[in-house]
Amino acid sequence: MGNFVVAKLRLALILMTFVTQPAFAQSVDVNIRIGTSLNNGRSITCSQGERLLRLRGFRDIRRIDCRGRFYIYRAWLGIRRFEVALNSRDGRVVDMRPIRR
Repeated sequence: MGNFVVAKLRLALILMTFVTQPAFAQSVDVNIRIGTSLNNGRSITCSQGERLLRLRGFRDIRRIDCRGRFYIYRAWLGIRRFEVALNSRDGRVVDMRPIRR
């Protein structure tokens, strides 16, 4: 009976060490700015531009204008909303500015 109690206490101590470990918060660091090439210099379509922005951490992406040389999107990055312009011919970020809600 004594060995059983000791075994239970050891198991409880082992389990408590896993439960009491602190969880560290992870921050998202997205490095995108004007001049960044999102598609290695190749031309993009409007849907490809949206996908490339999503891969870089943007969410709730809305296509504003996909005609002509520049594609304009509005999207959230963290807690801020941005308007991003991509060059359709080479996939570069032409303009990126925060906008109000």
